[in-house]
Amino acid sequence: MALIADPDEELVRRVGQGDPAAIQAMVARKLPRMLALAQRMLGDAAEAEDVAQDAMLRAWKQAPRWVPGQARFDTWLHRVGLNLCYDRLRCRREVSTEAPPDRPDDGPSPDRGLMAADVGGRVNAALALLPERQREALVLCHYQELTNIEAAALMEVSVDALESLLSRGRRALRRALADIRPGAEGV
Repeated sequence: MALIADPDEELVRRVGQGDPAAIQAMVARKLPRMLALAQRMLGDAAEAEDVAQDAMLRAWKQAPRWVPGQARFDTWLHRVGLNLCYDRLRCRREVSTEAPPDRPDDGPSPDRGLMAADVGGRVNAALALLPERQREALVLCHYQELTNIEAAALMEVSVDALESLLSRGRRALRRALADIRPGAEGV
């Protein structure tokens, strides 16, 4: 097995030694990405903060035992964050409610200016309705800016399988958001 170059190797080593500056640097470097990942996966800011903090705590605890060269630290940290998100999503499914939750009105707003402000919320809502694996692929590639190879490795699927998930997810988002920009391409 070839060793994997890791840009975080020195930082993780210093964190493992208890270097306060390294711990602060790791939090500054990694926490915003963990927050973004959790927010996109969960759609809830408070839960996203809890997940991101838990992921950072696990990174700090794991740092003294980290073995460089087996995997990139960032890849491991993303996997931890995703697993924490999936734990929370499973808990949500297991909680039954007597009444269905209120759903936002997905119809077009009467004022186009307000509609522009609503696009981000609509995209997040549509993203939340995707199957978990499609959402995970889109979040990793588009929002976390991982390459297809990195995302496929993180998801433990082939690059072809990842590209299939991305394609299906994009199609579903285009359908869900068709009224925002009829005929628009992309996502």
